[in-house]
Amino acid sequence: PSMPAIRYGAFVAGIERFDGSFFAISPAEANAMDPQQRLLLESGYSALHEVGRRRESLYAADVGVFLGIMNADFATLHAWDADQNVYAATGGTISIAAGRVSFALGMQGPCTSYDTACSSALVAAHGASSALGEGECLMALALAASLMLSPLAHIAYARAGMMSLDGRCKTFDRQANGYARGEAVGALALSGFDASLGAGLRGSRVRSDGKSASLTAPNGTAQAQLISQALAQAGVRGLNVVQAHGTGTPLGDPTEATGLHRALGTAHVAMGSVKASIGHTEPAAGLMGLMALI
Repeated sequence: PSMPAIRYGAFVAGIERFDGSFFAISPAEANAMDPQQRLLLESGYSALHEVGRRRESLYAADVGVFLGIMNADFATLHAWDADQNVYAATGGTISIAAGRVSFALGMQGPCTSYDTACSSALVAAHGASSALGEGECLMALALAASLMLSPLAHIAYARAGMMSLDGRCKTFDRQANGYARGEAVGALALSGFDASLGAGLRGSRVRSDGKSASLTAPNGTAQAQLISQALAQAGVRGLNVVQAHGTGTPLGDPTEATGLHRALGTAHVAMGSVKASIGHTEPAAGLMGLMALI
């Protein structure tokens, strides 16, 4: 059947470009690496560089890596490639993606990959913040990657009726008709509350919606409880700006707005979602929203 929604997407340009020599990676190994891994190396080091960390200071350093990642399109595309070299075993594995950043830079802090679907990046950031608070590391990288290298997921989501027929994510709009998929790779250096060493999260919480109308349907009551708990942990009574999930769906957006209203009361809050500009980047979406606020 015809599925107009599969025609659209927001893509990152130049994903084939990679300075492997900077990370002591040979061309043969780089060619066998998922572009997500390559871009995570570059964006991760760039984030550390921006807060004054250089290669020599990272070796054996207590810096953690917390990665939100889900898509394994590269491994799927090359699963039956008879010409794969010895690096294929690690090049397409999403569990290796976080470890490669630690290995390439010589860092010895906690290192974890998270796949919780569209919340992956925020769960990773929560993990990073928790590790900093517990003294497991002195600095942490919160990273996320989502590239669409295969049409299979695109087709599956379109068949499920999740995607916008006109390829637009209309957040909090009466014309909302689904989301548009997008690509993104990013990294954020976290270091407690010392702004000179990176950003800090005053509060974060992770919860499940539990029972709702369906497996993928949101639960407004659970969302309100989550927001209230995060605000309490942060010692914040109200908010001026909210970077919402805002997928542009007729079910999700009203549910989220209702949950925010329950948690915040009648306060006037500016609300928006980066998805209206770059689409839904799925496992990377939360980090993109967080970086938009910063």
